Amino acid sequence: MPDALTLNQRIVLVSRPVGAPTPENFRLEREALPDLAEGQVLLKTLYLSLDPYMRGRMSDAPSYAAPVAIGEVMTGGAVSRVERSLNPKFHEGDLVVGATGWQSHSISDGRALIPVPSGLPSPSMALGVLGMPGMTAYMGLMDIGQPKEGETLVVAAASGAVGSVVGQVARIKGLKVVGVAGGADKCRYVVDELGFDACIDHKRADFAEQLAQACGAGVDIYFENVGGKVFDAVLPLLNPKARIPVCGLIAQYNAQEAPPGPDRMPLLQRTLLTKRVRMQGFIVFDDYGDRHSEFAKAMAPWVRDGKVKFREDVVEGLEQAPEAFIGLLEGRNFGKLVVRVAND
Repeated sequence: MPDALTLNQRIVLVSRPVGAPTPENFRLEREALPDLAEGQVLLKTLYLSLDPYMRGRMSDAPSYAAPVAIGEVMTGGAVSRVERSLNPKFHEGDLVVGATGWQSHSISDGRALIPVPSGLPSPSMALGVLGMPGMTAYMGLMDIGQPKEGETLVVAAASGAVGSVVGQVARIKGLKVVGVAGGADKCRYVVDELGFDACIDHKRADFAEQLAQACGAGVDIYFENVGGKVFDAVLPLLNPKARIPVCGLIAQYNAQEAPPGPDRMPLLQRTLLTKRVRMQGFIVFDDYGDRHSEFAKAMAPWVRDGKVKFREDVVEGLEQAPEAFIGLLEGRNFGKLVVRVAND
């Protein structure tokens, strides 16, 4: 007997943005999914993760991953529930994480699905502090940053999914932690709730001076996920043999031309040379995918014991994903941004 008809809602890329994405770059479509084949599972999306890297996938410029094709569903990680299964490894009701994209349902052969840990306050945590952003923070800090007790760390987007975890893990490791965030409310949260030593509002006219004052002994680790004026302010503060893990450059994702002002490359090159600074980019699952168990073993107890806190910014409804994503690139979200596509 054929499967019952499943109607899928999906958001596809209809044009490549020039500068900042707009709602016109996306389209909501409906389609009927085919019957399951042997070995496949039907997934119903519960939570969709929205992350800055998706802006790069909308472009056809050379990158570490292929772009989303015009007319294809937007890429993205999601927590889904198994609705039907013809795969012995999965059962109806199982919760899994996979790169299933911006859609309400999907069909998978199961090879790229990871079970959601049991006992979480919300399954969406598998997309945040216990998912890709948390692993990005942990591996970038521990492997490239090489934190040592007593050092000073600066992290931008400190209230966000990656930055908040970077700073909290650094505090656990005995570092002085200075966050950078946009707005007084975010800065208060970073200090009062997450326990950072200080947080500087990058919107202040005297931002660079305030950052220098907070980092009186210089900067030993700068966790880079923003770029732009934050990096400009950190650069002269770097100590000899500082380390800079680079996981993102959100301030530059919508740029169409070089930033105004003098050429910064000679200063950067001179600083890297004379201070023997290590600056290394990484793509977390490409470079550390085989170390997921190491991350989970460390992070899960910290989250359970309240040593690492998290905050989610939840948007209701798949149709809201484009506008929420545009807001993410503008810094409108407060915490890990997820879309609740269906009730869990």
